[in-house]
Amino acid sequence: MNTALALCLVALPKIAPAPKPTVLELRTAVTAAFAPLKKGANGHAEQKTCFACHNQAPPLLAFATAKGQGFDVPADLFASQAEHIVGFLESNRERFKDGRGTGGAAATASYALYALELAGHKADATTAAVVEYLLNTQADRDHWRTTSNRPPTEASDFTTTYLALRALRVWAPAASLDAAKVAKRIESARGWLVKAPAKDTEDRVFRLLGLKEAAGAKDVAAAAWELLQAQRADGGWSQLDGGASDAYATGSALVALHQAGKLKADAPAYRAGLVYLLKTQRADGTWYVKSRSRPFQPYYESGFPHEKDQFISIAASGWATSALALAVEKK
Repeated sequence: MNTALALCLVALPKIAPAPKPTVLELRTAVTAAFAPLKKGANGHAEQKTCFACHNQAPPLLAFATAKGQGFDVPADLFASQAEHIVGFLESNRERFKDGRGTGGAAATASYALYALELAGHKADATTAAVVEYLLNTQADRDHWRTTSNRPPTEASDFTTTYLALRALRVWAPAASLDAAKVAKRIESARGWLVKAPAKDTEDRVFRLLGLKEAAGAKDVAAAAWELLQAQRADGGWSQLDGGASDAYATGSALVALHQAGKLKADAPAYRAGLVYLLKTQRADGTWYVKSRSRPFQPYYESGFPHEKDQFISIAASGWATSALALAVEKK
């Protein structure tokens, strides 16, 4: 952990010391989440032709993180999910090439590329078309805006901007894009990320991740401190300031703090978050979070529990599983 972030920990709200979870507790919680996450991800692909940010990206994050920590994960999941996502993007390739994009615009395009990255998909003509679309869309702005209002996953400009920046870093080199134009967009987004105020946990999480992609250590440390300050006395984070802690906000905050803020998994703040997640995991291996989004498409069952709250709950479960997996030392 860098010095600036270590000093910031002194100013954290008082949180009761949390016992260190055992490796068995962590591994049991992570592996318990695998079956419902896989069922929900595959269930969407079996019923829908579109890419789903909530049912595909967070589960893939959980499985990729767990695999990186030495867990045995379903070997077929990455290939089947990548096949579905590529099929969706390929069917819309001309829309990306001519700048129209799809529903969800930059948010959907960048989330889809993030999911393909997690699945281990290699760059091809389709990913080149999508990343070029991201480079050129909203080019008159200093960041990428979301066009949806489906909180928390599709409501923040910080989320879309981080994912677009990551897409440029991962996929642009193989797409033969104008390097100067790529650098200019990254620099513009960096300036926006440094100055733009974050209003809730989703903003703070993805502002931190975005700064890690585009800015220096000082700006990253300041963003990490801001996110740490929002931790609640129960060890969790809430989506909205003043609200109750939940697994989506807590899992995403821990992952961002660990991966971008260099907060170690045995630090007091991280340990408190782990204890919160372990306490709130349900017997079926999932976490339940109540939806704040207004439904706009016909209801369907993906196979993940929690009915009308299944989409935010599967996203929450993906983030929570990732946060727990990061605390398990790789064998």
